[in-house]
Amino acid sequence: MPTYQYRCTKCGYEFEEFQSMTDSPIAFCPKCQGKTERLISGGAGFLFKGNGFYITDYRSEKYKADAKKDSSAASIDSASKSSDKSGSTDKASKSTTDKK
Repeated sequence: MPTYQYRCTKCGYEFEEFQSMTDSPIAFCPKCQGKTERLISGGAGFLFKGNGFYITDYRSEKYKADAKKDSSAASIDSASKSSDKSGSTDKASKSTTDKK
């Protein structure tokens, strides 16, 4: 069942209603009981990801090899950054002695 968007022509209140395609449009605003109009919406966009879809199953061997290089390079970069953080020292945290 689709979700329809409505706007009140009197108070400007916008709301969505989950209703069947055979249901009649909502005529009155739930806030002020003014007349409503059904808005045209862009609908829901979606993207197929993972195995089982044409775009991922039938990639060329060159594309697959490049994707492996990119993912391994990213994992090496993240590992080197985490080791850099653990080996660094903070000069501000060292205690100093006061001279009188």
